[in-house]
Amino acid sequence: MGEYISSMAKFKVIVSDPEGSKSKVVELEGARAVPLLGRKLGETIDGSVVGMSGRKLQIRGGSDKDGFPMRPNIHGGVRVSVIVSKGVGFHPHREGERQRKTLRGNVITEDIVQVNMKVVEKPKKAERPKRVKKAKAEVAGAEKKEAQTEPRGEEAVEAPESGGESSEKTAQTT
Repeated sequence: MGEYISSMAKFKVIVSDPEGSKSKVVELEGARAVPLLGRKLGETIDGSVVGMSGRKLQIRGGSDKDGFPMRPNIHGGVRVSVIVSKGVGFHPHREGERQRKTLRGNVITEDIVQVNMKVVEKPKKAERPKRVKKAKAEVAGAEKKEAQTEPRGEEAVEAPESGGESSEKTAQTT
């Protein structure tokens, strides 16, 4: 009789990296978008939600399906009409100017279409592979030098160790 159409959450997530001055756009839909529902502006989430594992991302803002921006000091996922004097959604031209603006709350709901995020923490870069290669090359070079300094044709004779005394002391007493 009546057809129920489920409105699946669909977000366009813009992740900006302040260090690299680059941004990446990721579209999340359906089950991949569910971890963002109910999150608030200012929260830090794991980057694996948007396919950037190893990073920590902070939710900075967003806008709803009609283009109204999210504002951190409006609580809940509602759209309200409030008088504002500065901040997100209104930039006054004169000192003391106020205006009534329609803005969205600070909670991500299914009505939100764009979410802005910022990279807060990056994975630590491992510089060990370069050092390991260099160390292996130094060890290989040292082994070649040792091989060249050994006498050829004669066997190297080691003095037997006896009861904790050094081999020099045993050589002197004999």
